[in-house]
Amino acid sequence: MIHIQQAIIVEGKYDKIKLSSVVDAVIIVTNGFSIFKDKEKMSLIRAYAEKTGVIILTDSDSAGFKIRNYLKGSVKGNIVNVYIPDIFGKERRKEKASKEGKLGVEGMDSKIIIDAFKKAGVVFSERDDQQKKITRMDLYEDGFSGGENSSLKRKQLLKYLELPELLSVSGILDILNSMFTFDEYKKIISEINFERGE
Repeated sequence: MIHIQQAIIVEGKYDKIKLSSVVDAVIIVTNGFSIFKDKEKMSLIRAYAEKTGVIILTDSDSAGFKIRNYLKGSVKGNIVNVYIPDIFGKERRKEKASKEGKLGVEGMDSKIIIDAFKKAGVVFSERDDQQKKITRMDLYEDGFSGGENSSLKRKQLLKYLELPELLSVSGILDILNSMFTFDEYKKIISEINFERGE
């Protein structure tokens, strides 16, 4: 499986399932047009665009382009557009083809998806599994879970990182490990002036 450093934005959960079988990467689902009103998810996408970069991989129909154009206009930072070709047909799980008759990301052959990434100049790498990961125990020891004022400390960390404050501990862990090395994480928490809750 190929590793991609940037976060990949897709439209739906079936696109994410398909992509997860092809690449090792953070995959964010827009849930179609819901992204237009989802401030928390847009905040997360902006954070990834600034830190690791994002790849927009929407379907090649008019809805996909509408979502793509919205993201391109709303997000600053490193953005790469990956386009799948127009292939007509229907996904296996659907009873009939989409309105425009084109296959979406979920219906694409894995080789076609990889070729689309290559055409867009996306760099693949091998994952460094030797690199020290940030764990739940680290979050506990650093006061972000299971202790007095841990909820307040999490909010202060998320505010400092400009991430949505409603992220769960698991969500925070995933984001920290995809955006930062262990040493970068330790440096960040040493820079934050945590306020104590009363």
